[in-house]
Amino acid sequence: MPAATLTAFEPRKTPVQARSAFTVEAISEATIQVLLTHGADRLTTSRVAERAGVSVGTLYQYYPNKRSLLFAVFEDHLEKVSRAVEVACEHACHEPMSEMIQLVVEAYVDVKMQRADISIALYKVAPDVGGPALLTRTAQRLRKAIESMLRTAPDLKLSPDRFTIDMMLSAMSGAMRSALEAGGSTAIFRKTREHLVLLCQSYMAAATEHW
Repeated sequence: MPAATLTAFEPRKTPVQARSAFTVEAISEATIQVLLTHGADRLTTSRVAERAGVSVGTLYQYYPNKRSLLFAVFEDHLEKVSRAVEVACEHACHEPMSEMIQLVVEAYVDVKMQRADISIALYKVAPDVGGPALLTRTAQRLRKAIESMLRTAPDLKLSPDRFTIDMMLSAMSGAMRSALEAGGSTAIFRKTREHLVLLCQSYMAAATEHW
């Protein structure tokens, strides 16, 4: 989706004062609650405004329609994921490669698990609210953070290429989506994290050995 098209989903304006920021946060949380309670088909701006305790007119100052609401919530969710991985990459710099991978994978899985219900609900509506473009943008951001981290690995002579990192990110994303959509228990998520760490460590080690 071109950037020009993606902007059609974005909020009308960005809050600059504390009161406005509080209102937007209330609307965002209300959108999540209505989505989880009623589903995307029955989510309306009126329902969201009522749950947030604001007028529909106030809501429209920021979001022109329900697609814009869902876009903003999905964007915020991906921002949390991106930031968690970026922080992990910053902390892992100069550590051995295997430890780097472990910290990154665990950060990714943990942030997804914090609100598994939201992750599942947003995956379902993503195609209709600019999700593919947002996911592409997020993947680029994660790749950049991981690339920078791996350049500092003391046990790697050369950093993995972008294709290798993208394959690892695809494995992470696919495994977590499968676990979420299957409605796994906390124990299953822990097992998923453990095995995903092993998978990504083994893949990265094997990939770098073939250069």
